[in-house]
Parts: sequence; C-alpha cells; structure tokens
Amino acid sequence: MDRNRNGAAPEAMAGRREPVFNLPPIIMLLIGICVAVYLVQAYVLTREQNEILLWLGAFWPIRYSGQLPLDLYSFTSPFTYAFMHGSLTHLAINMIWLAAFGSPLANRLGNGRFLLFWAASGVAAVGLHYFVHPFDGAPVVGASGAISGMMGAAARFGFRTSRTAGKPSFDGPLLPFAEVFRSRAAMTFVAVWMVINVVTGLAGMAPGVGQIAWEAHIGGFLAGFLCIGLFVKRDGT
Repeated sequence: MDRNRNGAAPEAMAGRREPVFNLPPIIMLLIGICVAVYLVQAYVLTREQNEILLWLGAFWPIRYSGQLPLDLYSFTSPFTYAFMHGSLTHLAINMIWLAAFGSPLANRLGNGRFLLFWAASGVAAVGLHYFVHPFDGAPVVGASGAISGMMGAAARFGFRTSRTAGKPSFDGPLLPFAEVFRSRAAMTFVAVWMVINVVTGLAGMAPGVGQIAWEAHIGGFLAGFLCIGLFVKRDGT
C-alpha cells in the first residue's frame, strides 16, 4: 500500500479531504433565505402578491420623507430588503460575493457578531442611499450593500486569510487606517471597486437599463471599513 511522504495512507488522506462547499453554516443560512425568497417570488406568488411583498419588504426612500405614514414595515424593511433580489443574475452575483467575502469574515467573527455586522452594513447602505435620494420612489433590494460592508472589512484585514483552523478566516489584527492607505494592494482594490460602482451606477441611468443603487454599495463599504473594529473582540478574535 502506497503512502505519502509523511507516512499516511492514501485512504487516510482521503478521509480528511475537505468538502467542495466549505461554507460556514451562517453563510449557508443567509444564502438559503435569499434563494428561497427569490424562488417564492418567481414561482409561487402572483404578480399582485409580488407587488405587496415588494412594498412590505423592500426599502423605499419615499417612506421616510413625510410623504407616507410610518408603519411597522418602515422599521423592518431596512433589514428585509437585503433578502430580496430583482433577477436571477442579481441573486447569483450577490451569493457568489457573499460566499467569497462572507465566509472568512463569519469564521473570524462568529455567528452572532457576523449577523450584527450584516445588519449594520445593510442599514448603513440604505442610509446613504436615502441621504442622496430622500424622495426616490423606486425600491431598493439586494444583499450587495451588506456584502460591500464585508469587502470594506476585508480591506482592514489587509485581505490576510489563514486556514490554520481548517477553514478560511481573516487573520491578524486590523490594520490602522493609515497603514491601509499605504498598502498598494488594499488601495488598488478600493480604487477599482469604487470605479466599478460609479461606472455601473452611471450606466444604470441609461434608458432601458435597470437602476443600480451604487450609493448603497458605497454606504455599506464605508460602514464595514470604518466600523469593523466594533465587531472584533479586544483580544483580536
């Protein structure tokens, strides 16, 4: 029977092989909710029911500008909008980025702090969108604001990841702001990310193209970049 250089049998090595989808349970849960909501919208609800769900669950800036009375959904929609998506492409892109940036952050923060971070980034995202478009009558949906927060957090970790615990996790202490600004890799990422968001936002203004809430992306990114330290324990974990 063949063995590797460390003396372990191939059968034993195969027994320790990592699963193809090594995602934290909290990430799988969030992806599952987003997928389930989209499937219900696409294949279960009627058009009228979809319109009701959109009104109750999406973020509508005009709701908060004195044009309409505040109700329960005025307080829940800044959170629930993140689980709704406008198309299969919109859903797929967001879930891929959630898996890529959310997994190492969830492994670093733990379930509770990660969910709080998700919620805070999502609220900050629509908060900036509202600040720019307080009388906008178009709904905002999608997890990209919260995911942008995770990208901002990744920049503060200098994109360092470790697999010492058998799973990807952002590694080391947070970089001070000055050090991030001196990091060529971090600043290149931030610059490219900002340019892409501005360009896609401007492209969304063209006739016949769906509007992209790029201000919400920036709001989420800034929240993650500036506030990730509130979610990391003082001992660095």
